[in-house]
Amino acid sequence: MDTDCNREQLELQGFGKGRRRVVANFQGGTLSSDGGVILLGETERRREIIKRFAECFVDHRDPEAIEHSVADLVAQRVYGLALGYEDLNDHDELRLDPLLATVVGKADPTGSARRCKRDRGKALAGKSTLNRLEGGIGTDPRTDTYKRVGVNEAAVQELWVQLFLEAFDDAPEEVVLDLDATHDPLHGQQEGRFFHGYYGCYCYLPLYIFCGQHLLCAKLRRSNIDASAGAVQEVERIVGQIRQQWPRVRIILRGDSGFARDALMSWCEANDADYVLGLARNARLARAIEQELAQAKKRSESSGEAERIFKNFTYQTHKSWSCSRRVVGKAEHLPGRSNPRFVVTSLSQQQIGAAQLYEHLYCARGDMENRIKEQQLALFADRTSAHQMAVNQLRLWFSSVAYVLMAELRRLGLAGTALSTAQCDTIRLKLLKVGARIRVTSRRVWVMLSSAYPHKAIFLQAFEHLQPSRGSPA
Repeated sequence: MDTDCNREQLELQGFGKGRRRVVANFQGGTLSSDGGVILLGETERRREIIKRFAECFVDHRDPEAIEHSVADLVAQRVYGLALGYEDLNDHDELRLDPLLATVVGKADPTGSARRCKRDRGKALAGKSTLNRLEGGIGTDPRTDTYKRVGVNEAAVQELWVQLFLEAFDDAPEEVVLDLDATHDPLHGQQEGRFFHGYYGCYCYLPLYIFCGQHLLCAKLRRSNIDASAGAVQEVERIVGQIRQQWPRVRIILRGDSGFARDALMSWCEANDADYVLGLARNARLARAIEQELAQAKKRSESSGEAERIFKNFTYQTHKSWSCSRRVVGKAEHLPGRSNPRFVVTSLSQQQIGAAQLYEHLYCARGDMENRIKEQQLALFADRTSAHQMAVNQLRLWFSSVAYVLMAELRRLGLAGTALSTAQCDTIRLKLLKVGARIRVTSRRVWVMLSSAYPHKAIFLQAFEHLQPSRGSPA
């Protein structure tokens, strides 16, 4: 049987000294646990990432009947993901936060002037409104009764590359585009689900393309395909957009053995682009470096450490390749076992030596996996639980916008600080999750951050870096 006690009042045991009790409740007033969202707001004001993403949506709603613009809805969803709120259900409480409403752009952050009495005090949209925003991509918004907001998918794809181009004051001499596929496990009967033997689960197989920390492509795909499926089309689109602005830039494609396909390599060779791709080991490749493996083994047994020898040679498959290509073999012997690896490339020996190509150019692609982990683990790119694949693609894009926003905060705001290379979840923990008291007056919204906040110096430095007068860091 329920008691008459106040369930929201918590009396802590063992903390008070003497007669002083420690009592907690949720009656502190207008407080926010996300005081650092103002840094995300400054990043958005500097780069207009969310604003331009919102412009990719087409709103068929009656202007006289709406209170939340598409721009407000998109901003609310993206800021929520960046702050760690992965579920739309969270927004039924977040809509009460006047600080989040202020950063979103609400003129009435307290929601006191809402039309409906039941909505007053709640400046932001609830979960149902946000869900209709996400679901519009899977319907015809011109005729659907409830889901009246559509998405221009081509505009979204172009936006990623345009944001990347604008991050540079001058055209670089060279850019390296990293391609990778990862798995997105599914736990329901989603459209397009297939069992993937390598990953051992039902999943999607999204394709990512990055240049350093810059996201250029996040495409959701079925998993009953080759890892490189669709890569040529995406690369052709991205390279074409890059060369419209930087016609002389040198472009190198980099990926693991899943992308060492003749179609992609032939496209690069025909379009003045280079590639460095992993090559799956087979018996012919292993025989090509037999002597080097024997030498590496002898050295390793003598030194007790890993030894490696690199070899250049030309190679062509019996059927799948249209021509011979340069291959770099790494004949490596670790204590107790051999570890041969191979890379196929369009770069000549005169341009780059075998050891440098493998150790410094190819192996650097591993950093891209950190970017994918940031999206999937910290920004919830794997929240693809909707039935329709198109809706799940939009959810992936929302996560992608949150990533781009956080990456720009890191690039512009945290350059030269101790968090300049921190991952998104670390940035969230140390800079965004800050206790703040909020007071709204007729002229100002006062955000009073915790006096005991330990990262105040970095916070102030990031805020200063994000001001418009500051140039972009190299």
